[in-house]
Amino acid sequence: MMRLCTAKRLPCAPAVRMVRLVVLMAAVLLLVLAPTARCSNAVPPGGVVGPAATDGPSTVYIPMVTCSPAAPTPTPDGGWTSVDSWVYQLSGYRNDRLDQIAATGFDLAVIDLARDGNSDFFTRGEIAAVQATGKVVLAYFEIGAIEDYRPEWDEVPADLMLGALSGWPGEQYVAYWDPRWWPVVEGRVDQALEAGFDGAYLDMIVTYEEIPADAAGTDRADLAQKMVDLIARLSAYAKARDPEFKVVPQNAPELRTVPGYLDAVDGLGMEELYFLATDRACTQSWCLENRNNAAAIRAAGKLVLTVDYATIAANITSAYEQSLAAGFVPYVSIRALDVVRINQGWEP
Repeated sequence: MMRLCTAKRLPCAPAVRMVRLVVLMAAVLLLVLAPTARCSNAVPPGGVVGPAATDGPSTVYIPMVTCSPAAPTPTPDGGWTSVDSWVYQLSGYRNDRLDQIAATGFDLAVIDLARDGNSDFFTRGEIAAVQATGKVVLAYFEIGAIEDYRPEWDEVPADLMLGALSGWPGEQYVAYWDPRWWPVVEGRVDQALEAGFDGAYLDMIVTYEEIPADAAGTDRADLAQKMVDLIARLSAYAKARDPEFKVVPQNAPELRTVPGYLDAVDGLGMEELYFLATDRACTQSWCLENRNNAAAIRAAGKLVLTVDYATIAANITSAYEQSLAAGFVPYVSIRALDVVRINQGWEP
């Protein structure tokens, strides 16, 4: 989630190198080829490898999703299905511009709607300049909470705010199902469309599971459905104006089983799938659940982006290898997400 005060790939396997060669040739010849598996040499499918004797205690390899043929993907549109790398920066834009991101080789960039997180919105010309380098550009904003520096803060009725996030007193959960919240979401979509973004990267989907189960006078299952209904409404609203507009929720991959979710989204963003902030291996049971649910979303033909927070070289490598082995698109950065992080050996 956003916290303002919060590749050339290494060889994976011969099959992967061949796939990339074929895909490159296909792009040149304008052919569409069936996708094949992406696997890693580092860890055998489904296997666990312990740290090498020279590795420190922070280097941990954890079970990976079994390698299998990649799921069918939709017909290519706007470079979406060929996204192979991404960058995630929510503040700290050099000289308040996007030139640094534009100069990189990443296929996709997630940035905030506004350079200052408030009302200094990026313009259509600025977004178009990044897109001209071949990048897909998604606009980040929250739909299940609101930060006190956002321009809509004073417009949100007090009774819609359900309490501060733990550790973040300036950010409040909201009653996202309340009709009075929709104008805030609608306004953010309108801003993204006006600026020419290719889609939206939606945060605080996890609100549905972090607020009290009876917050809407119902239960947790109903809260999940209400969140999916909001995502679906946003998706329908945006796509009615731009059919190619992409909708990518962050986290809560278990919502894939809720009616309406998979039809409404074009991809998924996952934080801390392999390493928690910072450099702590994600070994809890929910980590495996998240990986399995993300794999199911990938198998449904959706793009899955992963971001892990690590600074130790071995952990960075581990995160990239495991994400690639599952067929995901990895990125490793720092939790503040206020820099363009290019990891040595994994340059785009």
